Amino acid sequence: MGKIKSKWAAIPISLNKRLDDEVWSGALEYQMKIPGGYMFAKNDAKYLYVALDMVEDTHNDPGTGDYFWFTFDRNRNKSITPNYDVNFGSYPGNPNKLGRQYYLGPGTWTGLLNEPKTYECKSVFESSPNSNTAHRIWKFVFRLTDLKISLHPWRRRWFSTSHTKFGIRVHSTTPNFNYDTPQNFFNNFTNLHTLYCSKKPSISLADQGPIMGSVGLIPTTKISSSTGKATTAPVYYIYAKKAAFGGMLNVIGNRTKMLDLPSLGAVKYKVFHRKGTAGSFSEFITSWYNYEWDGTDYVLKSFAPDGSNFYKMPNATKDYSIDDLLFQFNSTKLATGKHQFKVKFYNAGSSEVGAIPSPQTLTLYIDNNIPEVRINSVKHGTNEIDACGIVKLTSPHDHISIDFEAFDTEGNLLDYSLTARWGEGHSALITSGKYDTTTMPASWQGSHHINASWLPLVTCAHSFNVHARARTTNGYGYIGRITTYRYITLIKP
Repeated sequence: MGKIKSKWAAIPISLNKRLDDEVWSGALEYQMKIPGGYMFAKNDAKYLYVALDMVEDTHNDPGTGDYFWFTFDRNRNKSITPNYDVNFGSYPGNPNKLGRQYYLGPGTWTGLLNEPKTYECKSVFESSPNSNTAHRIWKFVFRLTDLKISLHPWRRRWFSTSHTKFGIRVHSTTPNFNYDTPQNFFNNFTNLHTLYCSKKPSISLADQGPIMGSVGLIPTTKISSSTGKATTAPVYYIYAKKAAFGGMLNVIGNRTKMLDLPSLGAVKYKVFHRKGTAGSFSEFITSWYNYEWDGTDYVLKSFAPDGSNFYKMPNATKDYSIDDLLFQFNSTKLATGKHQFKVKFYNAGSSEVGAIPSPQTLTLYIDNNIPEVRINSVKHGTNEIDACGIVKLTSPHDHISIDFEAFDTEGNLLDYSLTARWGEGHSALITSGKYDTTTMPASWQGSHHINASWLPLVTCAHSFNVHARARTTNGYGYIGRITTYRYITLIKP
């Protein structure tokens, strides 16, 4: 029985997004190994997002017999409940159309139902963080209520729980495989895997800033006022190592402050911003969406300033997908470097209320640039091996020398690795480096020239892959990764 923990999705995930996009950040670290590949999962208050990263299926043949089954034991009783437990599958010849059928008994179903779709799937053929070689990836969106999952503590007592039991089949025509996990799941639910949904994360009030409590899950008290970079403990939700900020950012209000402000007459607020740490602030204009619980379901609500650039106060007593969200903004629209923000609250007469003696100024170092990676040379002895080159080694002990680059101009490099891949799923880590807060300064660029040597094991086509990640966070995980590779064929004597 396998277990996978779904990570919180700060924004809804489009199935058009690649697995290396920031919307999937955090899921890679909690992925589950399945036959032929890996499974990712994230969820918000309304949907479960799943990806099956089938790294073994490197033949692009959609619609030729490739298919999947995705079974859920909706009441989690480890037995098949007729007309209640469900199996999702793709329509024959249409890999991007998801259908649902009910179990009638072991290995028998009603057939795919003609019903309004509250779920969807998408089949793509591309690389992923698990493999630089293009391969089959199945992506899904399931509505939590369809799976009888609820994140509400009071609803979980009678309606559902925040976990589910599941089984998967993935079938491929070329290469020919048929993987069931767990084995025989469609006849017997006893050993189904468990998926635990993420509930809305909470941050200790002691760690929250006085007005802007956190950026995503990173408390503003853990963000340096001088550098604008975040450092958290290794055991925290996100282990931020003097990390810059990038991507879509959620600035979340201090919970106590947000509950107290309405009693002071606060009905609206303004956000102020400046580039750098000197000069005047100007009103900051942005807009966003958030799910609000209406007593029956989460309903998507839009938030934007009025004509005078006031934002309406969120109701702190209501349940939102992201509670106490003050503002969300796309940091890619800001220049690289330090930025500062302030928030002020106002009553109906537009007089400021709830001010503190020293209003909070939040400093963020914004960096949406990704590291530079390049393979400068691959050599056998003193001879350079060009891309797609074929080299006959002269001795079983001949090494291959690689000179590569993993460099971040802003000094926000998180880690890099050089890996060799060959054959059917074989790989070897040649060398790697990672940022260490205890031994490195705040700025680590990496290098334009990193040299490594490797002893090939077999005669085969090989790819040498350089992978690097930026030390940049969106408050929920690290974002900004890049890979490059070179293919050569090595012949062992």
